[in-house]
Amino acid sequence: MTAKEELVYDMYQPSEMANLMNEMYAQNLKVKEDILNGIVPEEFPLDFLKIHSAELSEFKSRNETFQSFSKLFIESEKEIFNTESQVPIEERYNNTINLCISCHQTECTGPISRIQKLLIK
Repeated sequence: MTAKEELVYDMYQPSEMANLMNEMYAQNLKVKEDILNGIVPEEFPLDFLKIHSAELSEFKSRNETFQSFSKLFIESEKEIFNTESQVPIEERYNNTINLCISCHQTECTGPISRIQKLLIK
């Protein structure tokens, strides 16, 4: 390589959706910790609604399966914050995390083992 040649690296740039999923993971980890410490989560994170519009990776598309799962995810996530629910908070929370796992079994399998760590056992 001569002094004038530059070495160019192809660096991974996460999509908006990948960044959003990482934010969702961090938020749900905090919710899990709060629940385990007896703190009832109070406010649904509105950023989660970006699941319907965040830019996907180039090789992904918003197919019908993704659309269905994302709608169910938002409904389920909101239920965690439903203070009038008769369903125990741990069950509502785990239902949401299991929904994430179900979606990832069909769409993007890579992070499943990480998501499973969010479950309250």
